Amino acid sequence: MIIAVDAMGGDFAPAEIVKGAAQGSKLQDVDVILVGDEGAIKHHLPAEFAASSRVTIRHASEVITMDDHVDAVRTKRDASMVVAASIVKKGEADAMVSVGNTAATMAVATLRLGRIKGIDRPAIATVWPGKNGPTIMLDAGAVADCSVENLRQFAVMGSVYAEKVFSIPNPRVALLSIGEEKSKGNEVVRAAYEVLGDSSLNFIGNVEGRHLLSNEADVIVADGFAGNVALKVAEGLMEHVKGVVKDDLQVHPLAKIPLMFLAPMFRRLQKKLDYAEYGGAPLLGLNGICIVGHGRSNARAVANAVRAAKDAATGNVVSTIRDSVAGIEKQEPVQLANNN
Repeated sequence: MIIAVDAMGGDFAPAEIVKGAAQGSKLQDVDVILVGDEGAIKHHLPAEFAASSRVTIRHASEVITMDDHVDAVRTKRDASMVVAASIVKKGEADAMVSVGNTAATMAVATLRLGRIKGIDRPAIATVWPGKNGPTIMLDAGAVADCSVENLRQFAVMGSVYAEKVFSIPNPRVALLSIGEEKSKGNEVVRAAYEVLGDSSLNFIGNVEGRHLLSNEADVIVADGFAGNVALKVAEGLMEHVKGVVKDDLQVHPLAKIPLMFLAPMFRRLQKKLDYAEYGGAPLLGLNGICIVGHGRSNARAVANAVRAAKDAATGNVVSTIRDSVAGIEKQEPVQLANNN
């Protein structure tokens, strides 16, 4: 298996990306193609991988930065993420990984790989570490304004991903809403409730934001606006809690004594909630595998993103989604109430 990695994307590129991709190659027993400036990649490539046939370099002369507009995917044709997507399109790699500009990564992956027939918009599927196992939430930011049909398609794709990658049989699917009752939520969510209830999915109804980490459902469906806000709130909360504990220890040094006994628990908790543990999120709905990582990804996160790419490829996620939607006729657009 071969994974193409955008070596120039992310806040800590290329050093952390190169190191993490090389580690991922070794840990996951896969070949990695590092795409980007050849000189910079060679400079940061650990010596043990320099002569390895499992880690190769594909030179790309341009970089799409975090500040670039999404249109850069059309003007910078030799950018590292564009070349990585082209490698997958040509069948030279089984998946791509980028922790660079998220909007640009989504755009180039969609343009180069194309959407699965029957899928209108691809979705970012993030993994939430629940107390009894993972929960898949999608969309996490690709589609801010969703139709009922978009949410139905997200539910199908999330169910496939949960089953194929996390081995969850007959995944429980829920809608993210402002209440558990079917009457709660905006017009789109209420209409989607009816559509999902009539589907063959294991739809269990609505869940609230407080259920994201409680394993009430295996797959939680939301529009990209609500999903991304929920994700960023969770990340910010973890940073806040760590900061509060750190500040409190500086004011009350004696508090370190009891915390010494709790340190192993805190380390396990932090590891469980750390985005680096999952590495990246798949952009589902494409004719190819694209893993989108956090811009602040370190080497460990990149290594785990390589693992996520391998898992999606091994689980035949793309072909299963394709088969799942092939036999399902698209729903007629749901006529929402006119409030004007």
